[in-house]
Amino acid sequence: MLQEIQKRKSTRKYTSKPVSDNQIIQLIESARLAPSGSNTQPWNFIIVRADDIKSKIAEVNNNQAWMKNAPALIVCVADIRCRIKDDSEIYLDENSDLPELKQIIRDTAIAIEHILLEAESLGLSSCWTAWFTQDGIRPVLEIPNDKYVVGVVAIGYSDGEGKSAPRRPLESMIRHEKW
Repeated sequence: MLQEIQKRKSTRKYTSKPVSDNQIIQLIESARLAPSGSNTQPWNFIIVRADDIKSKIAEVNNNQAWMKNAPALIVCVADIRCRIKDDSEIYLDENSDLPELKQIIRDTAIAIEHILLEAESLGLSSCWTAWFTQDGIRPVLEIPNDKYVVGVVAIGYSDGEGKSAPRRPLESMIRHEKW
């Protein structure tokens, strides 16, 4: 697995070659198997292939036009109702201070990373984006106010090699026993 982790990079140029339904299902299956706090599994996924919807997502994602060229987008949505079970009205955005929101974001982020690594293992390229606001992206996909979009993952075949971003040296981030 370390080899795939080392090869993985954020890709922003894709060929027009389609990603199969089976590949998308395999990506989602990898996310489904991710760990989550108290096994709450807060994640849901919206698969987007339609050009008009991809364009709207790119627009609300800080006008990142390159996203429109990815054959598929996977919108990763966390559902706070796995932790707050009552019928109270909940509005989530970037300023929400609910501790449960932090938990579902954390758990969904793990599932997203599973998608990125599985894409690499399938020979696909990916890029995780989150340069949007909840008020911007939710209306595009008719997502309720009590759900939180954690990220959008572009999926496709790379149109060029590109290179991985530099990483800090391992020894710069390890401490033993205490800070």
